[in-house]
Amino acid sequence: MENREIAAVFEEISNLMKIIQDDPKWAFKAAAYDRARRSIEGLSERLEDLARNPNRKLTDIPGIGEDLAGKIKELVETGKSQYHQEQLKKVPGSLLDLLQLQTVGPQKVRLFYKELGIQTVDELEAAAKARKLQTLPKMDVKSEENILKAIETFRRASGRFRLDTANAVAEELSEYLRGHKAVEEVTPAGSLRRGRETVGDLDLLVIGREPAATADYFARYSGIAQVLAKGEDKVSVKLKNEMQVDVRMLERKSYGAALMYFTGSKEHNVALRDRAKRRGWKLSEYGLFHGERVIAAKTEEEVYKKLGLDCVPPELRENLGEIEAAEEHCLPKLVELGDIRGDLQMHTNASDGHTGVEEMAAAAKALGYEYILITDHSKAVTIANGLDEKRALDNIRRIHAARKKVEGIEIWAGTEVDILGDGRLDYPDALLKKFDIVLASIHSRMTQPFEEMTARILKALANPYVRILGHPTGRQILKRDPFSFDLENVFAAAERHGVILELNGNPERLDLCDRHVRLARDKGMRLVISTDAHRPDHFGLMRYGVLTARRGWMEKSGIINTYPRAKLLESLRPLPN
Repeated sequence: MENREIAAVFEEISNLMKIIQDDPKWAFKAAAYDRARRSIEGLSERLEDLARNPNRKLTDIPGIGEDLAGKIKELVETGKSQYHQEQLKKVPGSLLDLLQLQTVGPQKVRLFYKELGIQTVDELEAAAKARKLQTLPKMDVKSEENILKAIETFRRASGRFRLDTANAVAEELSEYLRGHKAVEEVTPAGSLRRGRETVGDLDLLVIGREPAATADYFARYSGIAQVLAKGEDKVSVKLKNEMQVDVRMLERKSYGAALMYFTGSKEHNVALRDRAKRRGWKLSEYGLFHGERVIAAKTEEEVYKKLGLDCVPPELRENLGEIEAAEEHCLPKLVELGDIRGDLQMHTNASDGHTGVEEMAAAAKALGYEYILITDHSKAVTIANGLDEKRALDNIRRIHAARKKVEGIEIWAGTEVDILGDGRLDYPDALLKKFDIVLASIHSRMTQPFEEMTARILKALANPYVRILGHPTGRQILKRDPFSFDLENVFAAAERHGVILELNGNPERLDLCDRHVRLARDKGMRLVISTDAHRPDHFGLMRYGVLTARRGWMEKSGIINTYPRAKLLESLRPLPN
């Protein structure tokens, strides 16, 4: 089992305990499972390997005692936990679906179940529409409205998978396919290749010598729940995680045309086919044809060139002006992962991160980064162990000390200061002035009305010490909709005050989204791409931020953390004297 699977089981046990509450010690036990889950998520080593290693002790992992170590070994050896199965029998399994809804936690699920007998999302929706929820403790009309919005978001997300989830599946399946002797090349296509924030299904294109044998081999993959269709050159399956995967075996001579076709988007492909038709040609997944003669097919570049176009990067293939730009030879030179020189949002174990400053700095240095900004949380975010004023000052000293120990990389002392409900910041100016760079974000009261949320953000941007606005719209992909606020007004205020907007590269957020990146780019605004890293391996999330920036047509010059250290500092809002 992978670490994330074991962590998910522990999270589910904790949630079930909070719902059931049939043990006097349920709160203590649930907290223990939560601590263990966080430790597991922060591990860089595979827990299964540790559990099978006679020279290692699982109890050396913070938060893992003898009892939980035993459950981990049981999961590794059998794939199940007997204790987990026992808890699942105590309540309807559909209650866990309710936890997928924004603003609904285990305590509310228990309330809905015990007081109104609600077991499913449909029943919760019916109760909210019948105005039954507002009769419950700590619930009101606004609570009902928020739950109905959350249900709408949940239904909209059904059948969609986050970009990182789809990418992990694609990498695993590609590696499996390459294990067959006849397979020469595997390329993920579709919306994954275009870098869409969510993926409905997965397309894998395969070049190989024995398509039928390859199809049979893939159909034996252990993660398949159902084979939907299987022919000599295509296999369609449903995985155990409900994702549909289509694997197509192709000839090398038509690989470029097929890659274009199956990458899409539909709108981009229609525009290309129309362009070919106007020239008396036909474009399909098999190539560009003049009558029966193939005139381009082997590579994408040659097909685009024959159509009189520069090769369009996959991320731009949405029929949003890229074909016109390709015809006029003015496609943007998109930012690349190798352009990034540093990361300007990350957390250490001073707040809710998993490692210290020196470990984060060493990992960033190993990536070739020139600078990092440590941005531990302020005190309002109690769930993230936010720092009060005294701890914040201690953290600044800790960061300054780390500067001397880790050579070859600049380590800046920053904060992710909370924007309070009225727009004030969680720290006074006297403390904010002590940080090198202040990043401000919202983590509470996310359902404020349009006017209040707009005024809240505008007031925070006006604070002279705020230099970056973190995850500006507050969305969580497939889980939480963006804040309701005047985006144009906020963009204009950020530009006026010299505040840089963050593109948070965590695939849970990708905030700003690609449309907002394009808007910022068209306004001539600059952004910063950060990972919001909580442990060293999170630096790898930068790839998703860069993908989103590319989808927004952003070039290197528009991303400040592609700049050398001195130029980056010059690009930030000047601090008060």
